[in-house]
Amino acid sequence: MSAGRCKASIDFSPKPKIQTPLVSRDTASLITKRFLRNIKPSYGSSGEMRRFVTEKARRVLSSYLLSSSRSQPSSSSLLPPVALYSTAAAMASKLNPPVTVETLNPKVLKCEYAVRGKIVTHAQRLQEELQTQPGSHPFDEILYCNIGNPQSLGQQPITFFREVLALADHPTLLDKSETAALFSSDSIQRAWEILDGIPGRATGAYSHSQGVKGLRDAIAAGIAARDGFPSNADDIFLTDGASPAVHMMMQLLLRTEKDGILCPIPQYPLYSASIALHGGSLVPYYLDEATGWGLETSELKKQLEEARSKGTTVRALVIINPGNPTGQVLAEENQRQIVEFCKNEGLVLLADEVYQENIYVDDKSFNSFKKIARSMGYGEEDLAVVSFQSVSKGYYGECGKRGGYMEITGFSADVREQIYKVASVNLCSNISGQILASLVMNPPKVGDESYESYMAEKDGILESLARRAKALEDAFNSMEGVTCNRAEGAMYLFPRIHLPRKAIDAATATNNAPDAFYCQRLLEATGIVVVPGSGFGQVPGTWHFRCTILPQEDKIPAIISRFKAFHESFMSEFSN
Repeated sequence: MSAGRCKASIDFSPKPKIQTPLVSRDTASLITKRFLRNIKPSYGSSGEMRRFVTEKARRVLSSYLLSSSRSQPSSSSLLPPVALYSTAAAMASKLNPPVTVETLNPKVLKCEYAVRGKIVTHAQRLQEELQTQPGSHPFDEILYCNIGNPQSLGQQPITFFREVLALADHPTLLDKSETAALFSSDSIQRAWEILDGIPGRATGAYSHSQGVKGLRDAIAAGIAARDGFPSNADDIFLTDGASPAVHMMMQLLLRTEKDGILCPIPQYPLYSASIALHGGSLVPYYLDEATGWGLETSELKKQLEEARSKGTTVRALVIINPGNPTGQVLAEENQRQIVEFCKNEGLVLLADEVYQENIYVDDKSFNSFKKIARSMGYGEEDLAVVSFQSVSKGYYGECGKRGGYMEITGFSADVREQIYKVASVNLCSNISGQILASLVMNPPKVGDESYESYMAEKDGILESLARRAKALEDAFNSMEGVTCNRAEGAMYLFPRIHLPRKAIDAATATNNAPDAFYCQRLLEATGIVVVPGSGFGQVPGTWHFRCTILPQEDKIPAIISRFKAFHESFMSEFSN
């Protein structure tokens, strides 16, 4: 090989040195201090962890600067200290995200809502699998018996209510000649009355924070007709269903965890959840399953005195009548005892009366607690009563419309001012829900064009619910180890299941409550979704589940058949 060829192949000329990025001591100190400032105490509490993070940061910065110098060797292109700090801060953010479960409000972590809990989430996954992989499970549909959501299970809305809603939401229909042939005359008249009471006839505008005055007038008239005692529209606060009203009262009553609310066990989880969210304490009182979920005032007194002995200031008593999840309807004498108890003990009576239309037995009837108090001679100055009502239940089942109200009585003017202030924070409830609440409390009357069809729809729904309740009650009582009280009202049955020891041990091994274990196995075998009794509270050592009576009547036999087959198999598998 010649010397010339060798020179041509190899360049021996001097090469420029690679520029090593230089950071001054002051800049390095600034970056390090600012970076460590972004590391929260949970990281900085350990000296070893702090040193590890510091070293990691230095390595990342050095690597970044070196790669920058190789791609852009000019010293003028090196990042300034502010940019270097930004890189460090970004890394700190990745190491320590701004929100973690540990940094959430502990009140949120404490609250639970079993009605839409883990089993329902699992059911939704199974439903997706059935849609994407037909035949992948031993059932072809999910039957949601976990929640009082009637129309999702096929119940039809009341025609009169929907006609009025349609006309109120689209007022130009009222000016069309063909409307009279499509809508009943009383629904047209009612729509005009409602629109005349709404400024600008604008159902898409905000209303008064308590609700449209004309709609509250209609509700107050309906309450007066129901109870036989006057009702004042100024006592009515229209809300998006009953739940926001419950939250509002908890927010107003609960100051610290030393404030307590007496709640039934079993109870609707809205109450335990709202008490937890607003930082109070649930004071339980137990319903007596052996007497059809009876409520004894001696039990109320016992739990009240025990709570007070522990330093808890009990502010109110929650009564759910008809009962959820237990389905009992209180006798009038029992209600009188409860009113007397609240008056003597200085408690606010929070009356959940959303199932007032759902009565299925001839020997019981609904009486509002305000009616009972007034019939006993107690007025505003004697007792504070809050009654909750909703358009989601009853025979109407308009859950998605989010309509409801609370009627407040027995509060002073300055307290009412604070209640109004809290309501004002939410501006107002939705107008469609407000209209529905007024219709529920003022339905068609004798002589109205819609009256007969309205009554036929209402009676048809309630009679069918009563038959469904009885069929499911009989089916549960025929199963080994299951006992079920009759459903006097509401939309649920709450059977007790006496589980074999092996089933309880199997549940414990999977870190599940025994009734939750049973309900999950039921879902996976049949597609039926029920809620474990542990989500509602129960006497320790007993196990239950809540099942709605809402699937359409023609599906009840298949549900019973599936349920019985599963239960027999389950009990056989875990027999002692």
